[in-house]
Amino acid sequence: MLVVYCHPVEDSLCSALHHAVLEGLTAAGHTVDDCDLYAEGFNPVLSREERMAYNTPGDNLREVQPYVDRVMQAEGLVLIFPVWNFGLPAMLKGFIDRVLVPGVSFHMNEQGRITPGLTHLRHVQGVATYGVPRWKAWWLGDAPRATLHRFFRRLTGGQARVGYQAKYHLNVAPRADLERFVLRVSKVMKELN
Repeated sequence: MLVVYCHPVEDSLCSALHHAVLEGLTAAGHTVDDCDLYAEGFNPVLSREERMAYNTPGDNLREVQPYVDRVMQAEGLVLIFPVWNFGLPAMLKGFIDRVLVPGVSFHMNEQGRITPGLTHLRHVQGVATYGVPRWKAWWLGDAPRATLHRFFRRLTGGQARVGYQAKYHLNVAPRADLERFVLRVSKVMKELN
């Protein structure tokens, strides 16, 4: 199971969720590949050269092959992130843009027909924190939730169980609510099989 963690602060709620995910997956017997984007110094910037090679499978992997290998070897994917400005953090968006390229996450034939490339994934889970209440995120389209549900369902050809665990309005949530959410996330991970 590939865990992609994206938060720069060690004592954040996301950090506690990261530990809960690792603990839950390990308890369920999964082999875990822990990819901490900040700790690994992942560069989220899609360079001019990468953009020029984007539609050429093979050439589009030069800078990110080790990350592509990790995705392709995983049975599942868990993304842990804060929602900033109603979207994915730039580091995680850059990971998606640079790693999930044509030939990896999807294939395109000469007629422009797209087929999914991540059909080996059995699970895709998002674990997100929001500073706003759910109604406000919903009113603005809740792009991170929609991305995980729609984008990854399509990329896996509907083969993966896609789930999304979100803690909304965390800035005013009582500590007990945050602790319950961490326990809930751990339980969800323990139930992935």
